[in-house]
Amino acid sequence: MESSGARGFLPPFAHFATQAIHAGQEPEQWRSGALVPPISLSTTFKQQAPGQHTGYEYSRSGNPTRNCLEKAVAVLDGAKYCLAYASGLAATLNITHLLKAGDTIICMDDVYGGTNRYFRAVAMEMGLNVAFVDCTKPECLDAAITPKTKLVWIETPTNPTLKVIDIQACADVVHKHKGVLMVVDNTFMSAYFQRPLSLGADICMYSATKYMNGHSDVVMGLVSVNCDALYERLKFLQNSLGAVPSPFDCYLCNRGLKTLQVRMKQHFHNALAVARFLESDPRVEKVIFPGLPSHPQHELVKRQCTGCPGMVTFYIKGGLEHAATFLKNLKVFALAESLGGYESLAEHPAIMTHASVPKEDREALGISDTLIRLSVGLEDEEDLLKDLDQALKVAFADRKA
Repeated sequence: MESSGARGFLPPFAHFATQAIHAGQEPEQWRSGALVPPISLSTTFKQQAPGQHTGYEYSRSGNPTRNCLEKAVAVLDGAKYCLAYASGLAATLNITHLLKAGDTIICMDDVYGGTNRYFRAVAMEMGLNVAFVDCTKPECLDAAITPKTKLVWIETPTNPTLKVIDIQACADVVHKHKGVLMVVDNTFMSAYFQRPLSLGADICMYSATKYMNGHSDVVMGLVSVNCDALYERLKFLQNSLGAVPSPFDCYLCNRGLKTLQVRMKQHFHNALAVARFLESDPRVEKVIFPGLPSHPQHELVKRQCTGCPGMVTFYIKGGLEHAATFLKNLKVFALAESLGGYESLAEHPAIMTHASVPKEDREALGISDTLIRLSVGLEDEEDLLKDLDQALKVAFADRKA
């Protein structure tokens, strides 16, 4: 990678680090002049007269600490507005409440297991129709849209097989149809590597639990938009449904943003080293990483992103027993769900994060017993590679690699 950005990718978004540190954090908004926004734990706020307040009434409706976070994320997303929620799925729930019974959602077929479960087991039970479509092919998306379609849900790169979707091409398809909104789940890329709103998306959402916070100590969701009317509707739902994050979690996530740029650069560096190591290893069947030239959408990701996050997926040779042995013998990588923290994690999607996806769908998507997902953290590169190598040796101790 070049110092100014990743070779062949979009240039970094201008002033990103400065905005991450200063946007929404103005000391002048506090009587004390505090440089670090204070944690406002109060649930209620004194009014000067009935109905006359200083911008805050009740902490579910609005909170000073949450407001600082929302302002900062909006700037990083190139958006006018941002709203914070109690989790990524709480954000998904609020977006889905823009619809009514009988409406149709088109969702990318390869998505986070929790999104799949919510749409199948909750949204559909509430009267919404959900169609799962391969949106890597815009013509398939176009063919799936009907007069009842009101929302298109895209995740790129996808979880866990890291397919990359052309956001601009899908937005062009969606916006040919009046009244259809397009959501991009930007959890994997973070605001540092990808700006979906600039590529035509109507809504950019995150599980901020992952890279945006980056420390594996907060569960939170974020939603950014540019449309005034859409913001007002989502703001109403945020207050009415009540799934808001605590002020302390907002403080932690706001703090996490300050190092987002330096973290994402290192995640990319380490992930690329891991992907190259695995791709050259005879004990590995196939590696999927958008930053490798072997990835089928490598050129696309370079056109719409400034780099790649720390997510690497690969198929280990052998069977389930080899995958399980490999995972159990990792020492630096922790066997755990989630992703995007400073620590390296490894997991088995078919058994762990995507177990709720119907088996036939998992098989069709390539989520097999030998698929392993890595969230490559910020440790020293040599220690990560050494750990992968020793775990592979144990997994194949019964035969020559």
